Amino acid sequence: MSRGMARAQLLILEPPPKVGAKPGAVLERVRFQFNPNRLSLTKSTEWRRKPSRMAAESATPEFVGSGPRSLSLEVFLDATDTHDGSVERKVEQLMVACVPTEKSLRAKKPASPWVRFEWGSGRTTSFDGVLSSFSVEYTLFDTDGSPLRATCAVGIEEATADALGQNPTSGTPEASRTHVVVAGDTLAQLAWQEYGDPAAWRTIAEANDIDDPLELLPGSELLVPTTADPATRVPTEVAV
Repeated sequence: MSRGMARAQLLILEPPPKVGAKPGAVLERVRFQFNPNRLSLTKSTEWRRKPSRMAAESATPEFVGSGPRSLSLEVFLDATDTHDGSVERKVEQLMVACVPTEKSLRAKKPASPWVRFEWGSGRTTSFDGVLSSFSVEYTLFDTDGSPLRATCAVGIEEATADALGQNPTSGTPEASRTHVVVAGDTLAQLAWQEYGDPAAWRTIAEANDIDDPLELLPGSELLVPTTADPATRVPTEVAV
């Protein structure tokens, strides 16, 4: 039995009611008429250098943090077969993500919706975010001037809610950074890289509520405390 083709869609979600919370209910489910033929994903990191006038080479960079993912895609709309105004209706659905929701206005905390692009089993391009840019180019019109064909350019910037204590400036005693898991990563290996002690892997496990340290999903992000908690280290055996 052949599997049907997965159809891309954009979920428009009620924004979180407060900092650190997850987005709320689905406001719109915009199913794409045609799947995108190209997706552009970017992610940045921030580094800091302290230049010295006496140094012959540049200073060693200090890692500051991991920036958000950004996704760019185009949505193609066509109503040349139907002449039913569906192009503008789809555009209006997408533009809902550009204005504050009624619920946020009633709460006197205006906020535009969050969005999430979904397409089959894709993981790296599916994340909670906000619409950072949106534009429409109409390229064909009916005899009454209504658009029959359009291309929408959509930009999404990641806006994943941080768990309490993950922000180094939130007043917590210890700062943290994030690490994107790649194939072959282990907590012991990461603990060795961060702390010089593979036995400190429990510090990372507890910070991320990991029950099984052997099951790390490539592409997921781990919170890595900048210092290891001695209480979480596995004691090493000493020969006597």
